[in-house]
Amino acid sequence: MDKFLEMQTFATVVDAGSFVRAAESMDMSKAAVSRYVADLEARLGVRLMHRTTRKLSLTEEGHAFHIRCKTLLSELDEAESEITAHSASASGLVKVNVPVSFGILHLAPLWSDFMAANPKVTLDVTIADRFVDLVEEGYDLAVRIGNLPNSSLVSRKLASTRMVLCASSAYLKKHGRPKHPAEIAEHAVLAYSLLATGDQWELEGPKGKVRVQVHPVLRTNSGDTCRAAALKHQGIILQPSFLVEEDLRSGALVEFMPNYRSVVFGIYAVYPSRQFVSAKVRLLIEFLAKALGTAKWCDE
Repeated sequence: MDKFLEMQTFATVVDAGSFVRAAESMDMSKAAVSRYVADLEARLGVRLMHRTTRKLSLTEEGHAFHIRCKTLLSELDEAESEITAHSASASGLVKVNVPVSFGILHLAPLWSDFMAANPKVTLDVTIADRFVDLVEEGYDLAVRIGNLPNSSLVSRKLASTRMVLCASSAYLKKHGRPKHPAEIAEHAVLAYSLLATGDQWELEGPKGKVRVQVHPVLRTNSGDTCRAAALKHQGIILQPSFLVEEDLRSGALVEFMPNYRSVVFGIYAVYPSRQFVSAKVRLLIEFLAKALGTAKWCDE
């Protein structure tokens, strides 16, 4: 039972005026926010607020409790700031999980800079595309790409990446450049097998969403493998901008049908709880946000 998180959630809902805005403010799901407030009311045995589809209003008990919550939470923030101010530097082990391609291409060059700035912090970085359980497996932080599922985990957006439809100019010259998504079905496709929509690619065009069923000549769980085959003129790929941006800049790969855009994914730092986040984890999150926020491929 996390009494402080229940209190923080309740106070945020009251201050924000709605469960939806509170969820956005706390980087939680609306379901998680509702659950924390409901658990708080159940534990106290009183109703703290009246809920309607249009507005929230505090009960007499809720008004009094909100004032006490704000006082206690403010004192907690002051205590944390005081402890942090008296700490010479962050120290200890941070266990991190990151996705393979993104981890190698964009995060691997950053670790040394972080370690140089924080010599008392030790990093344990695991590179894997599987979905790890942060709490069960003891991770302090994970970097995840995509649409995050509803969970009790806390997230901080670091950057964004869009999926790009592209191929080599040699392939397009030989086989023709598709002018409509439906024509992709007639082409050699190099497919990423972990794509959420599978072999049905979704694009947003001038007249709305278009779906096309592709027929891969290569299917792999490695975006790097798709990219390598495309660079050898073997077909069309739909891959994230963080992976193909340099190829697009050099002309090795060409984006076609720019009027049809695919999904934009967020890149997030995910951690188990907002409460009592250690200085070393907080520093790493801030470092990653600053390093990735201005990336050339971070476009929407």
